[in-house]
This record gives sequence, C-alpha cells and structure tokens, in this order.
Amino acid sequence: MSAERLSNFILLPELKLVKCAKENNTQSRLECVKIPAIEYCPSCANPSQTTYDHRTVRVKDAPIRGHGVALVIRKRRLWCKVCLKAFTERVPGIRCGKRHTERYQLSVTWAAENFSDLKQVRRAYDCSASFLYEIYYNRLEREVGEKLNYSWPTNVGIDEHGFKKCKKTGQTQYVSMIVDHDNRRVREIVEGKMCADLIRDLQHIPGRENVKNVTIDMCDPFKNFVREFFPHAQIVADKFHVLRLLSPSILKRRKEITGDRASARARKLLLMSAKNLDYSSSLALSRFLKNYPDLKEVYDWKERVHGFYRITGYQRAVAAFSLMTDAMARSQLKEIKTLRRTLLKWRVEILNYFKTGLTNARTEGFNNKAKVVKRRGYGYKSFRNYRLKVLTACC
Repeated sequence: MSAERLSNFILLPELKLVKCAKENNTQSRLECVKIPAIEYCPSCANPSQTTYDHRTVRVKDAPIRGHGVALVIRKRRLWCKVCLKAFTERVPGIRCGKRHTERYQLSVTWAAENFSDLKQVRRAYDCSASFLYEIYYNRLEREVGEKLNYSWPTNVGIDEHGFKKCKKTGQTQYVSMIVDHDNRRVREIVEGKMCADLIRDLQHIPGRENVKNVTIDMCDPFKNFVREFFPHAQIVADKFHVLRLLSPSILKRRKEITGDRASARARKLLLMSAKNLDYSSSLALSRFLKNYPDLKEVYDWKERVHGFYRITGYQRAVAAFSLMTDAMARSQLKEIKTLRRTLLKWRVEILNYFKTGLTNARTEGFNNKAKVVKRRGYGYKSFRNYRLKVLTACC
C-alpha cells in the first residue's frame, strides 16, 4: 500500500499527514494539515480563499488496533470579503465545535453496546462518563423514537416489575411494561404502576380506540387504568396468575408439616399439575395427602381450577365457573372462601380468556429480559437510561 493510500485510510478526507509521533504507550499523535480548497462562508455562503491566520486543533480519532489516535490539525482562518466576517475552515468528519471525530463517536457507541459495562468503555477509549452517557443514550433515544413511532395495536399486555428501592422509605419502586402482542415487542415503559402514572406517560400515543383486548394480572390499578384509558377494550385476566392463587396456601400448609424422608418426594409434587404426573408420583402423592385432609382439600381445589382452564368454549366455561364457585361456598376453609371472593370479583375478566385465548406470557418474558438488563448494569439510578436500554433490548 502506497503512502498516499495509507494516509487516506488513516486520516479523514482532505487531510494530509505531516508527522507521526508516539506520545506514550497507548496513544499516537498524527500531525496533519487541511488541504487548501475553496471554502464557503457559514454566514452568507459566499466562497472565500483569503487567509489571514492559522489555528491548530487537537481531536480524538477512532483507535487503531486498540491504540489511541489524536489528530493535530493545522487549519486556516479565512476572511469573507462580502459579509466582513472571519471563519475557520471545516474538516469533513468533525462537527463544528467538537473535539472528536464522527468515527470516534461511532466506535465508542459500538463499544458501549458490546462491552460488559460502560466503565470498560471509558478505560479503553479514555473518555469521560458525561461524554459517554451523552452520545450513547442520545443515540438510543433516536433509535427508540424511530421504532416506536406508531399508534396503539389491537392486543396489549400490561405487567409491572421492581426497578429500585427508595433510600428514604426502603419501599420498592415499580415500573410498568406495556407490551404489543401483535408485533411481539415492548411498546412503552412507565415509571410507577398507578392509574395516574400510566395515563400521564401514555396519553401521547395515538389510537387508543384501536385497542380491543388488554391482558393484565389481577391488579386493581391496571384494571382501573384500562377501563378509563381504553374505551373499547375488554380486560383478560392472565391465566397463570389465576392458576397460582392457591400456591401460597399450599406452601404454607406444607411447611407446617414436618414429614420424613419417605414423604419428601410427595411434598415436592404438590404444585405440579396432576395430569403431568406419572403413575408412581401420583400414587405417592395420594398416599401422602390421606393423612392431611385440609391440605388435600386445598390441593383438590387447585386441581379443579387447572381443570377449569382445560375447558373449550365460552358457554361451557361460564357454566363450569358457576358450578365451581357454588361448590366453593360449601367449604369451611378460609383459603377457599378467599379464593371464591377473588374469582367472583374477576369473573368477567377470567372468562374473557375463553373468548380470546390471550395470556400475559409474552409480557412475563419481556419482564425477565428487563431484569437481565438491570443485573448487567448492576442497577440503574436514572429511569430514562433504564427505559432506553430495555426498549432497545426488547424492540
């Protein structure tokens, strides 16, 4: 490769290499000059070639094989004879007023996306935290804005997860995740989970009347929000959250039983669905439950709820739901009475599942991705940065 081609490869356009020097073990200095050409005044756009002074600037360039590069550029100060103003000639690839090249900024952004944490990027590129955060998150904001520039879809899922703990009160602060079921992506993330928080941060998205189905867990703030914000949508209670309503009661009663090694295996099978058990496991579990009638009753109701969700057809589900809640009224256990009140409160939303077949499984999956993002960053202080990272990962 000739010296001219090598210079064009290393330097920016319209620059000529004058001298190359080594500053230290990790940095090289390339002294160069701007090739003279007709420049245009930024004020009046008239051409000018009248030189009356020179300026030397130092800018950071993208590393070469992990070795830092600094460009020391000697530029002309020109005088416009039309508007009588002075200006400095510009170099393609360097924005006005910046002390780094465009390819240095792109290289830093690439490293921020591929390195395990941003501290390594700062060390590798010798840049400040404010510079890194500004260019990286501003780029993420532009990309997210382009991806999410569309109206509400037909099917939406809502769920919340913990963001951080308040230092003053020690309470967990939540964020709400709104998922687009139609396009299989996260539509938006809102700080907080109350109805007012969701309305405040989502009212800028057009097309609320397009939403027909919204899947939620059995959370009253989400229910109130959907009724107020989406006028034509029906609420679908998530199947998984209904099935696990009795799980805490089963675990509590199981812990009260000391048991022995012979019954240890049976106790681990209590939360599994009976249709997934083989013959030996089912026999061991039935023998174990014979000695504990209250636990057996709770377990039988758990299995009945599982069987309820295996029904096909809306009208059949309505009839089975009424029979199941009427039978629960005859139980003397506190857990079953609480379960019956919950099911009756969410009757319409639970039965809507048999119309749509929608669940919040996709939303729970995106929640797991958000938790991975949070663990990789060892937590986030800024909700804006956290939102942009999660939307980038889940869009």
